[in-house]
Amino acid sequence: MSSENGSGGGGAEGAPPEQLALIRESVRGAKVPRAKPRTWRGAALAGELPVARVLVDKGVLHLDRYFDYAVPEELDAEAQPGVRVRVRFGAGRGRVREGRREGGGLIGGFIVERRAESDYSGPLAALAQVVSPEPVLSEELLGLARAVADRYAGSLADVLQLAVPPRSARAERRASPDPLPPPPAPEPGSWARYEQGAAFLGSLAAGAAPRAVWNALPGPLWSEELARAVAATLASGRGALVVVPDGRAAARVDAALTALLGEGRHVLLTADAGPEKRYGQWLAVRRGSVRAVVGTRAAMFAPVRDLGLVAVWDDGDGSHSEQHAPQPHARDVLLLRATLDKCAFLLGGWSCTVEGAQLVESGWARPLVAGREQVRGAAPLVRTVGDDDLARDEAARAARLPTLAWQAVREGLRHGPVLVQVPRRGYVPRMACAQCRAPARCRHCAGPLEAQDAGALRCGWCGREEGAWHCPECGSFRLRAQVVGARRTAEELGRAFPAVPVRTSGREHVLDTVPGTPALVVSTPGAEPVAEGGYAAALLLDGWAMLGRPDLRAGEEALRRWIAAAALVRPQGERGTVVVVAEPTLRPVQALVRWDPVGHAVRELAERAELGFPPVSRMAAVSGTAQAVAEFLGAVDLPADAEVLGPVPVPPTLPGRPRRPGAPPPGEHWERALVRVPPGSGATLATALKTAQAARMARGSEEPVRVRIDPPDIG
Repeated sequence: MSSENGSGGGGAEGAPPEQLALIRESVRGAKVPRAKPRTWRGAALAGELPVARVLVDKGVLHLDRYFDYAVPEELDAEAQPGVRVRVRFGAGRGRVREGRREGGGLIGGFIVERRAESDYSGPLAALAQVVSPEPVLSEELLGLARAVADRYAGSLADVLQLAVPPRSARAERRASPDPLPPPPAPEPGSWARYEQGAAFLGSLAAGAAPRAVWNALPGPLWSEELARAVAATLASGRGALVVVPDGRAAARVDAALTALLGEGRHVLLTADAGPEKRYGQWLAVRRGSVRAVVGTRAAMFAPVRDLGLVAVWDDGDGSHSEQHAPQPHARDVLLLRATLDKCAFLLGGWSCTVEGAQLVESGWARPLVAGREQVRGAAPLVRTVGDDDLARDEAARAARLPTLAWQAVREGLRHGPVLVQVPRRGYVPRMACAQCRAPARCRHCAGPLEAQDAGALRCGWCGREEGAWHCPECGSFRLRAQVVGARRTAEELGRAFPAVPVRTSGREHVLDTVPGTPALVVSTPGAEPVAEGGYAAALLLDGWAMLGRPDLRAGEEALRRWIAAAALVRPQGERGTVVVVAEPTLRPVQALVRWDPVGHAVRELAERAELGFPPVSRMAAVSGTAQAVAEFLGAVDLPADAEVLGPVPVPPTLPGRPRRPGAPPPGEHWERALVRVPPGSGATLATALKTAQAARMARGSEEPVRVRIDPPDIG
């Protein structure tokens, strides 16, 4: 049976000849094809500004520049600066047809500008498609992204991957709400507790751009104080951006803003929201419907209109450091935004980082602190237990807790919950003086000393051996290994207090809040839940586990973790007590007892300035195989004042264990060299490293070399 008189299965094959002829004639007569021709062969170009300068989504350094494309007439209206497009990329000069370059793979990008003519003398490929007419890349965001890429020796495309969220068509089709009028200026509220708090808030409401480093008082009022700073900025008709380390902190600021201003004046940008909801909120900010943003580190690029304030809370938290290339830090990005947009800047936290102290020391920012009477009234009582006390304490040897800690727990449980902070595992041991516990440092570069199998000491930075070490503090020649790991005390506490519930908060399960009833809350640093009414007491165990970390910031980080936990405890006037198990004479412990994180940061800054450590100097880490690192350092044109430390071996990644960012692949042995330069040479160093890395990529070097500017952990 032929297909002409059969009842075959439909479609063109089963259609009668007359219908087939009609279909062919309709196709021939169609003026515009259903599928857009990706090469736009023979299509007319736009009458005005027929060239589009495009940033292609290629995050490789040797392609970190703009490319020109021809704009077809049919895409003229939609192909505006800032929109997403698709282009053909990778075609050679030989693939030219009818005056247009053809071929190559489709890749996404952004139109940066429209031009009347191109600087490129050869034939141009045409834009393949305008993905969306929504302009998502403004001039301000492009300038910020370029500044971040230059500072961190990265590519502009990589920064925009962090700055512009993936597109959601449904979110784009939804209209954003109309913007609300500015709210009235808020009352100072709890800002009155600070010496210049009311003046800072008034300056924001008046439209000024004050810059401050804020040492917040302990307690739960920090989120309300941040909300009042945002409200004062909105009252001036400007926008505000607040970046916090995690979703729990973001939720607290979100609740405080909602209670102060109501719904509709701010958005919450965190990873917990789905892609569509997050993109919709981001669009509402870009369109000007919302002027205030609270979020985690991804929100540091939020396109807030008329930006009047950028604020970052707890900038010492490692969550502020982006793990994707080029790995910027939220604090530094917001510093760039404050400079480029000439807006107010607020760096806040219960503790104080060395970078914050440097901003005040240089005069770029002013301190925003409370008087000592206010501090003493808000802080708990801090008591210490040292090694000598543990050695004499029978209870400590039997149950790993000193008698003072037992007494604090027993007394605290009569009035409410008790927090027990236990450091997590994973700290690598380094050497310290056996007499005064001062960390052992290299005489050449002041890097940490570590013991070898044969008993020799070697620097963890420059790799030099140290054969005649003695302690510069006390003169002792004896060394000891610093305490490693966390002591598991939850079981002992549970047996000692069988009638009291024990709750845990850590990496697997982090609690947000706990009731104000008596309970033992065992938590790792950074995962401490907030107790209703505050904790009655807190135990900070195994201080050496944090103070002995092989890192320049060990003391600063330990103090930050301790203060973050102690700030959740009730004031001393309400019998709030904190017991820290660490050597009482050490500087971070003394700073905790006095509740003086600012003084600790100032002294740390002075020491780092004397030794040439960050943030006074700028530093870069270069890691890879020994041969790749040697070749890279031999090819890079470093500044004349640059100093190379190392290279030294990088701890290998164990099979079956998660790979940390920047760590070698399992089975490979890498080395790392540190390059440091004095103040004023940081931009030159970043440019030199970026140029050398781009040259390696252009040559197609197989062995990778990782370059990171201002690494958070330098040993």
